[in-house]
Formats: sequence, structure tokens, C-alpha cells
Amino acid sequence: MVKHRQGRGALDQYHERRDFSRSTEPRGDFGSTSGNPVFVIQKHDASNLHYDFRLEVQGVLKSWAVPKGPSTDPREKRLAIATEDHPLDYADFEGVIPEGEYGAGAVLIWDRGIYENITETENGPRPMSEALANGHALVRLSGEKIHGGYALQRIDDDADQWLLIKMDDEAADARRNPVSTEPKSVVSGCDLDEIAAGEDG
Repeated sequence: MVKHRQGRGALDQYHERRDFSRSTEPRGDFGSTSGNPVFVIQKHDASNLHYDFRLEVQGVLKSWAVPKGPSTDPREKRLAIATEDHPLDYADFEGVIPEGEYGAGAVLIWDRGIYENITETENGPRPMSEALANGHALVRLSGEKIHGGYALQRIDDDADQWLLIKMDDEAADARRNPVSTEPKSVVSGCDLDEIAAGEDG
């Protein structure tokens, strides 16, 4: 099986970039969840506001920064830039990364749920790690805001840039714009300003 960016330790870069004596981000390690793998989309007000799209794969969260967030319109192709793997515990992180730390700014859990790998080959299902290594993966998301099939397609190997595209299925809806109309956390009910201010809803 091909492993996607595992190398010397999938979480090494995550740990090296953070001072856990200052940041409340989870230190975390490899793990697993029972049942279907999880996904999370975190809204992150760093130097540039973006959405972090994360999929549980082989004990970590494979992660992409999506500047405009996910769309429910199959005609829209959203840029997704691969970032370092995160520990599974990060799926529960909501708070403020301190000034001066990597990714400083408020983070909220914009959506979360489980997902199904629906990537197929002529010989049957393709494991998610192999699909990502090959630059093309299909998933079916079951979240609170986002549902249905999405394609992840790598478009630039050197920059590790991808496209996140809604599949044309029953959950597709060109009229919806959940990034704009549903800005709050699915966990705390807070918006980014409230998270930054330390409010709890």
C-alpha cells in the first residue's frame, strides 16, 4: 500500500511547528476511531481567513487549507492546499492560537461528521492513502452542514495544490452558500469573534 506523505513521521512537522507550552492545540499522536473515519472542517482566522479540511487517514488527519471554504455547487472548483498532517485530537480543537505561534488566530469547528471513501478502481475500492498518493480521491461526507460526494484532485505536485469539488448528486445545491449563511461553530454555536473574545456562546 502506498502511504501519503508519511516518511519520517507523519506528525513530526506538526510538532516541530508548535510550542505546546504556549498553544492549547493538542500535542496528539497517532490514533484511530471506531466505525467510519471522521472529517472536520475548521474555520481559521489566521493571517488569511480560510477553512481547514481534514480527513482521518491511517491514524492522522490529512489536511488541506481551502481559502474560500467548501461549496455545494458542482460547478465551483475550490483550491485546496495540502498542509501538514494533524493528530486526530485536533478534530475537537476550538480556541485561539496565540500571537507569534504558527497559524495564530481563532479557530472554530465549522462542520464535522464521518465520511466514506468511495474511490473506485477497475479492481474494486482504492484505499484512501493510495488514492491520495495518486492525487485523486472521492469521499462521501455526512456532516451537519456538508453532505454528499466530493472529489479531491491534485493539480500541482510541487506546490501540493488540489481542487475540492462537489459531486453532482442529491446533496448538490447551487443555491446554497453555507460558508456565508452558516458561519458559526457546530459545537459551541460561537462565531470567530466570540471565540477570539473567549466567549462560550
